[in-house]
Amino acid sequence: MSKLKRILYVEDEPDIQTIALLALKDIGRFTVKCCSSGQEALKEAEAFSPDLFLLDVMMPGMDGPTTLQALRKIDSLANIPAIFMTAKVQTNEIAQYRKMGVLDVITKPFDPMSLSETLQECWKRKSDK
Repeated sequence: MSKLKRILYVEDEPDIQTIALLALKDIGRFTVKCCSSGQEALKEAEAFSPDLFLLDVMMPGMDGPTTLQALRKIDSLANIPAIFMTAKVQTNEIAQYRKMGVLDVITKPFDPMSLSETLQECWKRKSDK
């Protein structure tokens, strides 16, 4: 099983970015590329070569699901697992996201102390399949 090391994180909200980056880099010891929009993620993703996409669902312009669909069209990124983060958690929406092939949906506000652990658990579940 490959180890989760590199995360492409897409979030438009600077305060949430700051907290998540602290959680992922300082606590989780991940290498993180943070993008503030779906468009930026599309420009940066291939060169960064992530193990995982961590995408905010609701963003102006290009939302998380649209960003994921666009990333999946890039051959080298087509099979990268993804996790969505959202404050709006409706059961039917979560089911819809899972149909898109996301590993999990993390609810905001998230606990910064356990975010990295949550991602590791999702990663392990993916690898156990």
